Amino acid sequence: MKRGNFFQEEHDIFRRALRKFLEKEAKPNIEQWEMEKEVPRSFWKKVGEQGFLCPQVSEEYGGLEADFAYSVIINEEFDRVSVGLVGVGLHNDIVIPYIETFGSDSQKERWLPGAISGDLISAIAMTEPGTGSDLAAIQTTAIRDGNHYIVNGEKTFITNGYSADFVVLVCKTDPKASPAHKGISLLVVEVGTTGFTKGKKLKKVGMHASDTCELIFQDARVPAENLLGEEGKGFYYLMEKLQQERLMVAIQAMASSELMLEQTIDYVKERKAFGKPISQFQHTQFKLAEMKTEINIGRVYVDRLIESHKNGEDIVTEVSMAKWWITDLVKKVAASCVQLHGGYGYMEEYEIARRYRDVAVSSIYAGTNEIMKTIIAKKMNL
Repeated sequence: MKRGNFFQEEHDIFRRALRKFLEKEAKPNIEQWEMEKEVPRSFWKKVGEQGFLCPQVSEEYGGLEADFAYSVIINEEFDRVSVGLVGVGLHNDIVIPYIETFGSDSQKERWLPGAISGDLISAIAMTEPGTGSDLAAIQTTAIRDGNHYIVNGEKTFITNGYSADFVVLVCKTDPKASPAHKGISLLVVEVGTTGFTKGKKLKKVGMHASDTCELIFQDARVPAENLLGEEGKGFYYLMEKLQQERLMVAIQAMASSELMLEQTIDYVKERKAFGKPISQFQHTQFKLAEMKTEINIGRVYVDRLIESHKNGEDIVTEVSMAKWWITDLVKKVAASCVQLHGGYGYMEEYEIARRYRDVAVSSIYAGTNEIMKTIIAKKMNL
């Protein structure tokens, strides 16, 4: 179906170049990267060399000053190769925007060029072992001590955590603040900081190519100049950026839904049972028709939100709706497509099996779908 007006000819050229690059440099290596539970730094460097890292950043720091449609294309095309390549989208569109928006000139000069070239990989550390979606309840502290902050605490489920060169850390600079969220700040912690260590790569159900680990801070001494923005404003900074993060999750889930349907349609046309292709059975046709309908409905809605977000509109409620509905949809599509593949759908050599376990987490990260419904209900003044 025809996409929104935000894609012009130059976007199509960019998409074709990126797809060709990924077909050569990523697709043949996914199985190896899944076994290693990490995308190698050499690939990040290649992505940077081609201009696919942080294209939205100002030319002053080496970026392309590209519009949001380019970010959409990058997330869609990486997702088409593997959901496990989510770390690039997180780096581009979730972590680096904090540096762009709230960083000082010297901080931007320090971290943005490397983030664009692939020399520096980033992560954001919100979740803690005892705290998930309730950010105000985090326990990690950063107490000012002269020209440094002394950081103590643990973070878990950190995407890119193992390979990251720097981490945007969500912490409490004022643990006694009331209400608690007013004590939250953002600190950039670099690898090599005394007292900052990484745990081993976590064993996940899916998204194996995406490195995920725990981060441990034991009296870590972080220079005060690494504070992003102002003390006590961290929660507000997070709220400002979560719209884009959750929209990105919906965009990726939409891309996965469309790809799984394409692959399943191809499969059922080839696979025969009782003397004819299983695509000719009414049950198969009805299941595919249902999926096609819901996917098209989701696509129209997500594309509308992309356009609104690109125009700088406040669409927190609508993005929350998209995040929960599209990620529920992608899990439903994955289950239906596995069923239509039969026994082969449960074999890792078939991409549908990998998609099935990879998309499961989409309803959990970036704020659970239950939290999305809470946000919607709040906006309804219930």
